[in-house]
Amino acid sequence: MGIKLGLVGLGSFGTAFAPLFASHPLVDSVILCDAEPDRIENNLKNAAVAAKTVGKVLSLDEICKSDCDAVAVITQPQLHAPQCIQVLESGKYVYSAVPVISLPDDQEILDWCGKIIETVQRTGMEYMLGETTIYRPQTMFCRRMAKEGLFGDFVYAEAEYAHDLDSGCSLREVAKQRSTGKIGEKLAEFYHPYRERGCKSHPMSYPTHSVSGVVDVMRSKPLSVSAIGYRNANSDPYFKNYDFSNIVAFFKMDNGCSFRVAEMREISANIGLQGEDFRLFGTRGSYSMNEWRNNGRTAPTPEKKPNVATKYTDEQMRDPLPPEVTAAFRAALNIKDGDSDFVPSGHGGSHPYLVHEFVSAVYERRRPKVSAWDAATYMAMGVAAHQSAQKDGEIVKVADFGKVWD
Repeated sequence: MGIKLGLVGLGSFGTAFAPLFASHPLVDSVILCDAEPDRIENNLKNAAVAAKTVGKVLSLDEICKSDCDAVAVITQPQLHAPQCIQVLESGKYVYSAVPVISLPDDQEILDWCGKIIETVQRTGMEYMLGETTIYRPQTMFCRRMAKEGLFGDFVYAEAEYAHDLDSGCSLREVAKQRSTGKIGEKLAEFYHPYRERGCKSHPMSYPTHSVSGVVDVMRSKPLSVSAIGYRNANSDPYFKNYDFSNIVAFFKMDNGCSFRVAEMREISANIGLQGEDFRLFGTRGSYSMNEWRNNGRTAPTPEKKPNVATKYTDEQMRDPLPPEVTAAFRAALNIKDGDSDFVPSGHGGSHPYLVHEFVSAVYERRRPKVSAWDAATYMAMGVAAHQSAQKDGEIVKVADFGKVWD
């Protein structure tokens, strides 16, 4: 017998995940939930979703009262943390879209991270953050290399999320979409008290795409950070409530590695690293832009050890999904047998992997990857970076939530 899953939030992002969650072989049935009934009906047009839907509800309260084993929360980012806690309190595992929560108050972000951890510990339920970078090809590849010790000692890393406000995925349009509908029309009212207190938004309030890959591969904790921010200079209305449009941070990690992170919302083009990407350098091996270099230097030697470079495709770097899961996802996405092989899609192909990890964790009753502790670490890095930027690069300690890496 498989699991029963609640899907909450069926807007454009939730709709991208619904067929994957519904079609997974370990999912027996789903309940759809959204404040907008037409969104529920729109998702039922997908045969895989319709085949397993056993209920339709309009509120999180109804989902929490149901007999679901777990709930995926893909709602507005300012709602994530309280809604996830409500799900955990109801005795269910919970999956959260990123980030943990989006607020212009740094201390409140940390407080919500602590509340989620406390709720996980008290209820025995589990939380998973749906951070896409964890299942991008480069992260999966570098995890394997690190597990085999092929990096040697980590010495330097850099990562970035370069998402200009007028990029293909326009941040202006995203903001407009989030301000519509029953939930969106309350957004201005929600943020009004923060604006009254002078709280400003900033790119490091959503640091998970940039920091998570390197932190996960190294399994290292951040200790402190120095950061510099760039303030929008042309009075663009999008940045009206931002104190910085770009922040570049330099972290000291507990394994001795230096880690540069850039979160940029105002940049003409990202030449070099692409979007959500990272470079990672060790004493033996290094990774950058689908290329692996290894010097074979395992012990002190007077002999020269030149690097050997190997270029990989995304497909070569990915971990395999179980064949039955791949077959189910193919059917859900209407890929015919005669068409090309199943190619994972969504944020570098991460979506199917996120779904598989969460569903498997619920079925096996175990802690999922990207746990509450992982998520809190990522958010704490962003908070500390912003606090440092506000102080012109003063070194700031990163909040420690007590995670001991597995």
